[in-house]
Amino acid sequence: MTPATDGLLRPSDGDALRAELRALAAVSNLPVIFGGAVHAGTLVLSEFVGTRTNAMRGLAVAPSSGLGGSAVATGKPRSVADYRSASTITHHYDGPVLGEGLRAVVAVPVVVKGEARAVIYVANRDSGVIGDRIADEMVQAGRRLAMELAIRDEVDRRLRLSLARESMASANAVVTEQLRDLHAELRGITQSVSDATARTRLRGVTDKLARLVSGVAAPDDAVTLAPRELDVLAQVALGCTNQEAAQRLSVGAETVKSYLRSAMTKLGAHNRHEAVVRARRLGLLP
Repeated sequence: MTPATDGLLRPSDGDALRAELRALAAVSNLPVIFGGAVHAGTLVLSEFVGTRTNAMRGLAVAPSSGLGGSAVATGKPRSVADYRSASTITHHYDGPVLGEGLRAVVAVPVVVKGEARAVIYVANRDSGVIGDRIADEMVQAGRRLAMELAIRDEVDRRLRLSLARESMASANAVVTEQLRDLHAELRGITQSVSDATARTRLRGVTDKLARLVSGVAAPDDAVTLAPRELDVLAQVALGCTNQEAAQRLSVGAETVKSYLRSAMTKLGAHNRHEAVVRARRLGLLP
């Protein structure tokens, strides 16, 4: 009855079934009420009120077999006035059912989106038709349980979707940080390249990488940072101090401060963090 929830904090569906059986026992005045969940098409009896033996506990009812299997297969209520002599069902489970002394039995499937997820039974130890009032109570109990399961399924679906989105966002964040590291490393390597053409091409690659990660199609011409200002800002964006940025770029700490101040002025930023945020927004940094 409970779909795979992958560790989600879903309440026990068995508890919901048990609650409906107890409520049904209170209004039906019949001696035996029982039921179970359907797993991969097989009904497993697990909940009992009023039974005298454990003969039916854990009984696995195959689709179309017995009264419950027929209810699962058809998705409709099934009943017999005398289980022993009924010709409308198979008699695979006569041993445990008759061992409990059951004669008149009604089985109602709990159907969610066209699939039987559980079956509710009421039974009498005397033969005879079980009245419409009790059958109606069973149908109502089945509908309540079906609605409860459908709500739980939807909660699980939405929670899984949310978890999947969080996982994807987390994975994307990791990739983004890796690309930012790569961008900063390439900017640093560019400084050691003596060939002016190669240096220009490398900077062009880092500019494309910045726009790709930031999602900006083209840089904003309103703000233009010098290559060394971008070099410094790329290191600052990784959380480097001025001294660390200086070491990575093979320049002095005062030089880093100078380029950083110039970049902040051009970006209209009041601090390092604000400068990085604005540069990313403009597509200058990834």
